[in-house]
Amino acid sequence: FVTKLMYYALSQLCNGIPNAVLFWRWGKLSDDEIISGFVSELRRGTVVLGVLNQLSSPKYGYSLGQELTEKGVPVDGNTLYPLLRRLEGQGLLKSEWDMSEGKPRKYYVRTAKGTKINEQLRDYWIETVVNISTLMKEE
Repeated sequence: FVTKLMYYALSQLCNGIPNAVLFWRWGKLSDDEIISGFVSELRRGTVVLGVLNQLSSPKYGYSLGQELTEKGVPVDGNTLYPLLRRLEGQGLLKSEWDMSEGKPRKYYVRTAKGTKINEQLRDYWIETVVNISTLMKEE
């Protein structure tokens, strides 16, 4: 019971991120598990940037996922669709159903607010990459 309670408390503190358990059972993880956790954390933030960046023109979810994968940023549908809904709820995307083809498709595109946020995130990302690269060169 205490273990479940600790796990629950940690997951709540870390916004439900499954890898938040890393902090609690750090010493029990293999190197591969530790790296996998860090990679997952890095990908979570970069996926938002990738999605916003690619939606300057309307795209439906499946084609967006394929495009991201082709460009080296694979995103699982279980991650992509909730993210699209969240970004739409934040006013960064708008969507529209297209029924003209045989299968109805929901197309997403950035709003003006989404474009502004995308530009700010892009600038922050570029600055962060430069700064981290500089740190790595010092080693």
